[in-house]
Amino acid sequence: MLDAWVVGTVIQRIREEKGMSQELTSGLAGIGRTHLSAIERGVRKPTLETFYRIAEAMNMRPSELLRAVETEVMCRDDAGGSF
Repeated sequence: MLDAWVVGTVIQRIREEKGMSQELTSGLAGIGRTHLSAIERGVRKPTLETFYRIAEAMNMRPSELLRAVETEVMCRDDAGGSF
């Protein structure tokens, strides 16, 4: 099972690298800031629709965001972590 914390961590990292606030990102994605915050903290898993909206809000393809999540999962697996 995919760990919601890993998904959230990747979303947060990319959002911050792009210099975007939660307020801006959530507004562009059409979701509440508290919802995005919960996703980034791993408290909630985004639906596929929300995942797409977040990716597009950060001006990237959903497949790019998914690739970043997959890379993080593989790095954690290689390091002996779990997901």
